[in-house]
Amino acid sequence: MHPFQLVVMSPVRSSAWYPAPSAVSPRARGWLQNRGSLTQLIQQHCSNFRVKQMFQSLDKACGDELAVMNLRRNELALVREVYLYCGNTPVVFAHSVVARKDLRGAWRGLSGLGNRSLGTVLFTNPVIRRTPLKFKKLTPAHPLFHRACQKLKVKPSGLWARRSLFSLRGQSILVTEVFLPSILELA
Repeated sequence: MHPFQLVVMSPVRSSAWYPAPSAVSPRARGWLQNRGSLTQLIQQHCSNFRVKQMFQSLDKACGDELAVMNLRRNELALVREVYLYCGNTPVVFAHSVVARKDLRGAWRGLSGLGNRSLGTVLFTNPVIRRTPLKFKKLTPAHPLFHRACQKLKVKPSGLWARRSLFSLRGQSILVTEVFLPSILELA
């Protein structure tokens, strides 16, 4: 292949999430690959942590979430989006999706979280199981990129994200965490 040859990726490939992040700094890798509670990890580096809910409603899931959540293209699910802040600086944008049918079951309390951390709920219940993390560098072509950038003064060319399923009694919630550039400023 010629070094300047344009490689066109198929739509299936470009929507893929991968088992490990590539071409990422060791510092960013530490944040991305930590399997513990991201809420707790941020709290260890920030004395003024808070969650701000931006959106919560029945809505359509993103295209690359449909198969993971076993949802049809126009099927509504509960979508919740929050920013995790250190002081007045947003450091993570979190997006979660629960199938509508599961809101009467294992995840019925989700709609009442408000500005409380979902991570606290997920990591304090020993019965909840988590699938391995998947990673993706989000670009402006992904709908979550624009939602994550709402609070940023300068939009980067890409943002690293990770996601995994949490399951309780056979019902799942998909949690995607988009890491904003300011996360790397936390000591």
